[in-house]
Amino acid sequence: MAIHAEGLVAIVIFYLLILFVGIWAAWKNKDSGAGEGADRSEIIMVGGRDIGLFVGGFTMTATWVGGGYINGTAEYVYLPDSGLAWAQAPFGYAMSLVVGGLFFAKPMRSRGYVTMLDPFQQLYGKRMGGLLFIPALMGEIFWSAAILSALGATLSVIVDIDINMSVIISAMIAIFYTLVGGLYSVAYTDVVQLFCIFLGLWISVPFALSNPAVADIGVSAKRPVYQAAWLGKIDSSETWMWVDNFCLLMLGGIPWQVYFQRVLSASSATYAQVLSFLAAFGCLVMAVPSVLIGAIGASTDWNQTSYGAVAPKDKDESDMILPIVLQHLCPSYISFFGLGAVSAAVMSSADSSILSASSMFARNIYQLAFRQSASDREIVWVMRITIFVFGSLATAMALLTGTVYGLWYLSSDLVYVIIFPQLLCVLFIKGTNTYGSVAGYVFGLILRIGGGEPYLKLPPFIYYPGWITQEKIHHLTGDVEYFVQQRFPFKSMSMLASFLANITFSYLTKYLFESGTVSHKYDFLDAVHRTEIMDKTTLVGNQDNIILSEMAPVKQAVGGARAGTFNNVDVLSDDGESSAESLQNEE
Repeated sequence: MAIHAEGLVAIVIFYLLILFVGIWAAWKNKDSGAGEGADRSEIIMVGGRDIGLFVGGFTMTATWVGGGYINGTAEYVYLPDSGLAWAQAPFGYAMSLVVGGLFFAKPMRSRGYVTMLDPFQQLYGKRMGGLLFIPALMGEIFWSAAILSALGATLSVIVDIDINMSVIISAMIAIFYTLVGGLYSVAYTDVVQLFCIFLGLWISVPFALSNPAVADIGVSAKRPVYQAAWLGKIDSSETWMWVDNFCLLMLGGIPWQVYFQRVLSASSATYAQVLSFLAAFGCLVMAVPSVLIGAIGASTDWNQTSYGAVAPKDKDESDMILPIVLQHLCPSYISFFGLGAVSAAVMSSADSSILSASSMFARNIYQLAFRQSASDREIVWVMRITIFVFGSLATAMALLTGTVYGLWYLSSDLVYVIIFPQLLCVLFIKGTNTYGSVAGYVFGLILRIGGGEPYLKLPPFIYYPGWITQEKIHHLTGDVEYFVQQRFPFKSMSMLASFLANITFSYLTKYLFESGTVSHKYDFLDAVHRTEIMDKTTLVGNQDNIILSEMAPVKQAVGGARAGTFNNVDVLSDDGESSAESLQNEE
């Protein structure tokens, strides 16, 4: 296949557009927050906490709407064994944003945290914060790698250029403008990203629908034409598995730094809630063209197209259905525009995960766990280095491993099973401590890993009720692969077990130590017997305009040296004159 000049030009134009917007955003906001004395590192992580409704709505929507979202939705609608009934991401992530806005956005933003891990380290201590950083980091890095992997595949459809080089160049562009502008560059490129996806796909859909090889998608939705009906169905034996996966998307989509990065950058707690609701609507709207493209793929007689007689599902190319439809069912000038826009959007959507991972490392691991006395300039350089390191790591994984999607699926499960119940406890359950947190972590990890992971060919060592052995046929090689399918909702059960273990062990250890049943000297985590610091001024500055009545007291698992990192005793009253002592007296 020769190089398509039109495709190459389209890619270059869209990439330059994304790069220009990223650099412009960095330049435009280079002095943001300086007047209020905000740290440069905090500005990189959460902007000047002045993201408005327009940019905020787009960047919050882009939390989940990216390359994986649009490609994955189209793939599931197209697959004969799935269909629209199993394309849960649009509604699941929309509900995730609604639940996050209703219950999580306000307390997190009101307390002025900088990263998602701040409340964990404040309540459970730096060691537990480090443990919780592991699944959070895995989720962000593997998500970025999966995005870049999908990008390489999409580019291979457009033009015959070296895939490795195209992925590396894409990653370098995203890393560069993230290094320069931080959250501002990420937010403004998100606006361009969503416009690219929306225009690129909607321009292509009418041409694909009118192609002579495509049957009426209204007919193929309900009865087989060239393959099974694309609406799909949920068998009664798979109902609990469907519910389990939906809960994973709805609740497991909340405890991600990419989401709270946007929440914490909002100009107020109320704005953070509104942005979440706007983004939920945006997620549904942005999924419509992907659903239509998946339906078009399921309604196409591929023998009449330039693709060939064998359908994508029979070539194990179902994951490529969106670029395949755009390439083979649309005129070349339309397909190149659509694919160029989508490629640029995919590239752009990797930036926020890289920034999220570096923010958590620089603040919660480097600064709060190891270098409490680090200067702001030092933290900024640590962030820049880790943006480059994590970006390079995600790129290497995208190029070198074939199981990047399996790794992301497993790590996203761990975020749901481990971090979500911990977030519930730290925000809403009074009295949990580090012992309960460790117990919940261990329970959730064992129960989830015990269920196995077919994508990684990880066999289960816990066989939950209703498990069956399934076979998967690789059409290209004819190989048959057998794997165990757990139809019991074991992911949600693991999450609930982790949640209950945290509460149970927290109250049990508290009772044992406070009743004298176990000597105080065995409280080696210093989680029960320590001085309570009722800290309402946690991690926030004067510019945040926080209402103190919205904040809950938190007991910190830190010593005096570290408490200073979290406390700012001279700020955060409505009249500007509060102190740590006066705040404690209010209780």
